[in-house]
Amino acid sequence: MPEPAEMSGPEVAKTPGGGAPGKEGKEPVANGHSEEGSNPFAEYMWMENEEEYNRQVEEELLEQEFLERCFQEMLDEEDQDWFIPARDLPSVSVGQIQQQLNGLSVNDGNSEEIARKSSLNPEAKEFVPGVKY
Repeated sequence: MPEPAEMSGPEVAKTPGGGAPGKEGKEPVANGHSEEGSNPFAEYMWMENEEEYNRQVEEELLEQEFLERCFQEMLDEEDQDWFIPARDLPSVSVGQIQQQLNGLSVNDGNSEEIARKSSLNPEAKEFVPGVKY
């Protein structure tokens, strides 16, 4: 059993003398009070700080709820940042994709015009990565 100084709540009433200071080791009488009867409410003294205890527990519960909410918001934000194909891509059938691919073509008609307007040097050596000229 913990020391009387560490007890709170109804456990104090179970100690000899009802938890009243200076009453350790004295036997309670049948009515639960010591023979001297200096404090008839000694077994209820734990209730003295009940409001403070309730306030403290309520603060802890609110803090825990706040942390859970923040954690959930963080997970939701992280989900939004990730690319998830099933969620982020429009649902397109294979037939639609094949139609789009069939519509693509390489247009060689403009390549001559693009080459004439280009500012690149057609006489330059071919670029090879890692080779210094």
